[in-house]
Amino acid sequence: MEFREFIRHLEEKGQITHIERQVDPVYEVSTLIKKLDGRPLLFENVKGHSMQVISNICATRDLVCEGLGIPRKELIVRLAEAMDNPRPPAVEEASGYRDIGPDLTKLPILTYYAVDGGPYVASGIAIAADREFGLNASYHRSMMFKGGDGKLLKDRFVLRILQRDLDAYIERGLKEFAFCIGNSIPVLLGAAISVPIAVDEMAIANALAETRLVRLGGHTVPKSDIVMMMELTGEMHKEGPFVDLTETVDIVREQRVARVKNIFVQKDAVFHALLPGGLEHKVLMGMPREPTIYREVGKVCRVKDVLVTPGGASWLHGVVSIVKKNPDDGMKAIDAAFKGHRSMKHVFIVDDDIDVNDPHEVEWAMATRFQGKRGIRMFEDKGSSLDPSSDMRTQMTTKMGFDLTIPPDEPSEKGARKEFRKPPLPIKLNVDDYLRSCK
Repeated sequence: MEFREFIRHLEEKGQITHIERQVDPVYEVSTLIKKLDGRPLLFENVKGHSMQVISNICATRDLVCEGLGIPRKELIVRLAEAMDNPRPPAVEEASGYRDIGPDLTKLPILTYYAVDGGPYVASGIAIAADREFGLNASYHRSMMFKGGDGKLLKDRFVLRILQRDLDAYIERGLKEFAFCIGNSIPVLLGAAISVPIAVDEMAIANALAETRLVRLGGHTVPKSDIVMMMELTGEMHKEGPFVDLTETVDIVREQRVARVKNIFVQKDAVFHALLPGGLEHKVLMGMPREPTIYREVGKVCRVKDVLVTPGGASWLHGVVSIVKKNPDDGMKAIDAAFKGHRSMKHVFIVDDDIDVNDPHEVEWAMATRFQGKRGIRMFEDKGSSLDPSSDMRTQMTTKMGFDLTIPPDEPSEKGARKEFRKPPLPIKLNVDDYLRSCK
């Protein structure tokens, strides 16, 4: 489903909450998104704008699976398969777009938090082309900023561009790129996946679910509701402060400036607003790391499930359940998991009877199966710039892995065997049968 088709799908299922009252794009919309985090919201009346704003369309894994048309249990495997077997999408000529000029104030760009350096686009995907490596799709938060007269510049963004693929394209001579807002679930996921520079993220999106690209304004882009054509100016400007994935404030940096040349919009375009640090942000950033962890751990032992946890900012903590066959499988899984997600700070390895989605079960495994003297792997390594406790200059951090799996079968002092699994309930019954009889 394309972006708008998915919105209609959610509407038909009664899953979208409509906000009819007029709301201000400065702080008010973002506060409502946070208060109703996890619930798809459609803001029908945004002050100063005719364009509607939608948020939280992929704030849960269930919503993501709806957008892909797959059962929840297949999600990690499907992501891993798409990464291993990308399929280039078809390209057609664009239709139904109109150019509204390079004026960013025509879009309902939100100011999310009082600490923010300016209004931000957090859901935008940069689509860049390189003669050798082809298309690259990646997220880059983009901040509007003020000129010398103290007013917001209508045709300028300063973008946070890490030293990854887009940066490499720029170093190779890239000057122009497209910037897309209002994308389908496969495109949103594909752009969030970290793959080698020669792998096309849109081919991964197409392997997840059929994805169409269009030729528009001299660029090849996904069929998005809003497409901007942007040109790097060669200037640098302060970007930030910005509330990031960890819900803490990221530091201010000098970043690249881009000039908006054109803004193309589809008829009745809807602006996708992604709350920084909200559930939608966390699902889109953290979940695509689960298949990479799954693949790496799968090389050393059998994996049942993986979760990059919401409590760990959907970035710094992971839980992996394995089917343990050998005494050292837990430790092997720790090393492999860190290889699968290099920004991860702590990982917890559990047996296959533990539900990775239930933090109480994970804590129970730690309480009953873990001993620090034999179950910890600790080392210094480069971590994530999103972790405020790491060295912000070098990004060095202390990483720890916890083997919470059942230890080797050892007799107790009196010779009895220890039992580490919960006994099953003695009989099977349907609770509803008993509750109905009480009415």
